[in-house]
Amino acid sequence: MQEEVAMAVEPGYITEKQAVLTRLRRIEGQIRGLQRLVDEEQYCIDILTQVSAATKALEGVALLLLDQHLEHCLTHATDPAEAQQKLNEASAAIRRLVRS
Repeated sequence: MQEEVAMAVEPGYITEKQAVLTRLRRIEGQIRGLQRLVDEEQYCIDILTQVSAATKALEGVALLLLDQHLEHCLTHATDPAEAQQKLNEASAAIRRLVRS
């Protein structure tokens, strides 16, 4: 039941939705470029440089989403238990980002 309620609420990134989509489309282009580099058998270091750029771009999207989560979801939590749950989710997301 709680999941249904959560789905009805707008996501925290809703105000940045277009910026997120723009970034993701740019990253999609970077990935296609990587495929092309491999297909054309380009120099490994050049490919690795582009992999690094795509990784950083994805990290930027992740940080934007995390900022929006913290700003929106935590400030709109209706009770301390919900706020703690949202904080735990954010902490877990940060751990996943740091490990990757």
